[in-house]
Amino acid sequence: MSDNSENHAKHVAIIMDGNGRWAKRRHLPRAMGHRQGVEAVRKLVRSVESMGIDCLTLYAFSSENWKRPEEEVGDLMNLLRKFIKSDLPEFIANDVRLKIVGDYKSLAPDIVAQLEDALEKTSGGSRILAVALNYGSQQEIVQAAAKAAVQGEVTEESLAANLYTADLPPLDLLIRTSGEVRLSNFLLWQCAYAEMAFVDVLWPDFTPEHLQQVLDDFADRERRFGGR
Repeated sequence: MSDNSENHAKHVAIIMDGNGRWAKRRHLPRAMGHRQGVEAVRKLVRSVESMGIDCLTLYAFSSENWKRPEEEVGDLMNLLRKFIKSDLPEFIANDVRLKIVGDYKSLAPDIVAQLEDALEKTSGGSRILAVALNYGSQQEIVQAAAKAAVQGEVTEESLAANLYTADLPPLDLLIRTSGEVRLSNFLLWQCAYAEMAFVDVLWPDFTPEHLQQVLDDFADRERRFGGR
């Protein structure tokens, strides 16, 4: 394990890809893949403190995911309801602050109420779990630029101050599982100087050990931020 503390990733974001393929390979319904994906989330969230991660951002539901079959969207929303209800006490006990990235207020009213209750009850947490819900990065940038224009001059700083992630630390590392190599409209602005890792493991099979390996690889990289 690397001991390069200067290159320690404090903010890690993950595109959790591969639930459907995981289920298909096992001849199971897609819903089973999503359920196993939630279990992978639980294991990872419980491990990040020991890895020194201050903020973990997870791409849970994109604004484009509404195009999926109605039954699958319904399954995902029900999983979200169950996850909030079952895991909120653990978040509070483990000093985790929930943060929602995206237009979550467009979700079903009962989910919005659950989320806002969770946001309030975890507001004092020192470590951040940011969940991207109904999120699309291009739309986020357009909205942030429009808000910045109303406020005055549009600069890199004023635009960044109006992003959903304005109160989060800079993104250090973006991980995508399943072997796919694309960003899928996720944190495009925030990824400007982030390191990236594309892991050929389906999300339900992604473990804290996989994450630790990626963190170790990250620690060995030389980050230049445009310099030499």
